[in-house]
Amino acid sequence: MPVKSAVFGVVAAAIVFSSQAALAQDAAKGEQVFKQCMTCHRIGPDAKNLVGPVLTGVIGRQSGTAPGFAYSALNKAAGENGLVWSDELIMQYLPDPNAFLKKFLTDKGKADLATGSTKMAFKLADEQQRKDVIAYINKFSEKK
Repeated sequence: MPVKSAVFGVVAAAIVFSSQAALAQDAAKGEQVFKQCMTCHRIGPDAKNLVGPVLTGVIGRQSGTAPGFAYSALNKAAGENGLVWSDELIMQYLPDPNAFLKKFLTDKGKADLATGSTKMAFKLADEQQRKDVIAYINKFSEKK
């Protein structure tokens, strides 16, 4: 019995490890995913606002506050009501930006502000791509 238990334990650990590795973040892959974002966004020390704001420093930044960018009322309201971007919140945001911001405001008791839409029409549904692009974005953000 002890041998079977030991083998089972090793197999179980291998399965957990391999599934964690499959969900690990890969900044190099995220850089490739970010190419889709470059239609509207730039990132890096010389980045400029385009259709979307510069994403340099977005992790830890209050929503709707990138200097020189004209945000939607929905995005500004979310920031004014406490939305500060983190890895986890960006993971939730990317599959459906409008739905995320509206839910955030509604959950804050500000359903009256959860109207209109964000300028971001792009949706990134793939979980692994979201993790990878967040790893890439983190290369340009200071964690607090």
